[in-house]
Amino acid sequence: MPAEQKKYEYLDHTADAKFLAYGKTLEEAFGNAALAMSNVMIDTSTVSNTLSQYIDLTAEDLEGLLFDWLSEFLFLMDAENLIFGDFKVHSIKQEGGQFRLNATVYGEHIDPSRHMFDTEVKAATYNDIQVQPSADGWVLQAIVDI
Repeated sequence: MPAEQKKYEYLDHTADAKFLAYGKTLEEAFGNAALAMSNVMIDTSTVSNTLSQYIDLTAEDLEGLLFDWLSEFLFLMDAENLIFGDFKVHSIKQEGGQFRLNATVYGEHIDPSRHMFDTEVKAATYNDIQVQPSADGWVLQAIVDI
């Protein structure tokens, strides 16, 4: 990849949204995966990142952690009417046979007068989910149900 690494790209998929997310670190790749999923729904540049939310997740493996990470945003959107545009993953560590993610994400309450949703993401899926090291860092693949 060129000196400025792309954050994510969308892949053709019949009924769902499929994307690859990249990062020099695993933390950066997870942040870019959340950005990619959010941009399926809304132009994240319209989000005023005035609220912050701390996220602490654990899972058995990295693929499960990615699934839980993406699912967390859909839960917060539905339960608390929040949308996020900036994702700072502080750490992903293996502890006691599990992987733990700590992050702070930034966003705001959904404002229908400013936030135009292109597509609704219903759920993250385990279908074809991948977390792989690459020559430039990490590449994650996910499919979300739209």
